[in-house]
Amino acid sequence: MQLRTTNISKLSRQTFDVLIIGGGINGAVSAAALAGKGVKTALIDQGDFASMTSQESSNLAWGGIKYMENLEFKLVHKLCKSRNHLIRSYPSTVREIRFFTTISKGFRFPPVFIWLGTWLYWFIGSCFTKVPRYLTKARIQREEPVINTDSAQGGFEYSDAYLHDNDARFVFGFIRSALTSGCIAANYVKLIHSNRAEDGTWVSEVENQISGERFTIRSKALINATGPLVDQFNSSLHQKTRHRIVLSKGIHLLVKKVTPSKKVLAFFASDGRLFFVIPMGVRTCIGTTDTPVDEETKKVTPEDRAFVLKNINTLLKLDKPLDESDIIAERCGVRPLVVSGENSDTSDWMQLSRKHAVEVNTADRYLTIFGGKLTDCINVGDEVCEIIQDMGIELPYPDYKWYGEPDARTRESFMHQAELIGLNELKSKESSERLSTRLWRRYGSAAFSLLEMIQADPRQAEVLIKGTEYLRCELREAAQREMVTKLSDFLRRRSKIALIEHRDTIRQSAGLLEACQILFGEEAAEKLEEYFEETAPESFS
Repeated sequence: MQLRTTNISKLSRQTFDVLIIGGGINGAVSAAALAGKGVKTALIDQGDFASMTSQESSNLAWGGIKYMENLEFKLVHKLCKSRNHLIRSYPSTVREIRFFTTISKGFRFPPVFIWLGTWLYWFIGSCFTKVPRYLTKARIQREEPVINTDSAQGGFEYSDAYLHDNDARFVFGFIRSALTSGCIAANYVKLIHSNRAEDGTWVSEVENQISGERFTIRSKALINATGPLVDQFNSSLHQKTRHRIVLSKGIHLLVKKVTPSKKVLAFFASDGRLFFVIPMGVRTCIGTTDTPVDEETKKVTPEDRAFVLKNINTLLKLDKPLDESDIIAERCGVRPLVVSGENSDTSDWMQLSRKHAVEVNTADRYLTIFGGKLTDCINVGDEVCEIIQDMGIELPYPDYKWYGEPDARTRESFMHQAELIGLNELKSKESSERLSTRLWRRYGSAAFSLLEMIQADPRQAEVLIKGTEYLRCELREAAQREMVTKLSDFLRRRSKIALIEHRDTIRQSAGLLEACQILFGEEAAEKLEEYFEETAPESFS
């Protein structure tokens, strides 16, 4: 945790150009973009990075095919363009995936009509992905026998994209990029209040949530990127805005793999919204719900579980119906959906789009990022940079490309070095892919340091927490450079261990204590107990 301690000590020592409140996807890309272009940037989050909405997505980067029904073709084109850009920029992380969708009898549109819509979607998306296919009932039964076709009249297959690792890991990649570019970021630092001094500088009082220490951060501009909390923050800082958010709760359940298919099986659930069966390595992610809520919540209700389980058992032909005992992990978050004064009608709840909006108070050098989604994240970073420049804050390197994987030559160099030391020969039975592929995807250029650790000590390539894919050297990397403050930071967000393994399995895993000792040193036992107290189940075990 030395990196966090060092960064906290730096936060009060200088006046930053920009202070970003919130380390979800909007705050992370804003920090990466601004810092990469030379802006003196700071970022804080009252919890861990990506610990709210950004860790609870469907792990998909999609162009919003459902918005075509509302004739929002401009939005669909923008999102498809963003999706394509992500695939090009992060070829190891964001990949094309096929969606295999069935249409039940009595649906409001016939399958052929929707299939034609997928061709329009493909065309709007610049013909970037594989072409759509029409699916007869017989073809569905032949290619995906797990699907219950009793009420099906046909279907279609089309492409979008998914995140190979979990969403929170993707967000942390931008945090890491920001740190590399000089941003001073710290998790578990809460904003108490901000005021503008006579010279126009924002003076923000903050609290270290771990130690309780309070101190101030000075900045020329302030960015509210708090996701579901943006309206609360604006109110506390007396910022009036035309936009506001409404909240929609969505949950997913993680269960054992229900099909060997590597496609997303998509259906229309009993409430009319899209329902996904998403491959997640050795697990399957099912959901989601779409429930209006009045406040940020992390609670999965018995009704939520019942809805998802009922739909999955109806839509698939399983050897044994799934019940609560089959649930390995749960995801629960709220989507902040942006509405404005001109368009504040929320009566048709599920038709509200997931677009973002940025509202600016130029006089106060204050801006708020409303809504948004992972697919559109690069546009958010670029838009924020333009606004900050318009506020009179210089971007020393305005043309710097702040996003994307390292270039092909760097990747080739890494793969060559991995081959020379025989990295892939060290693959354990827990690994689902070549070690060189996985380390490059997760760490990029930083993966070279992992090769050095392994070359010096082959034990560093051993899986430390049994039953997972994570190596001893990855724990060392996380301890040194990933600001892991609580065990949940590593198990849930820097990795996806907590998403694919039951907490009781994790607790009994050989190597868990050693992992904690690497991450937390003398505080290992305390952090271990803290995690299992915080994750105690309410309704299933």
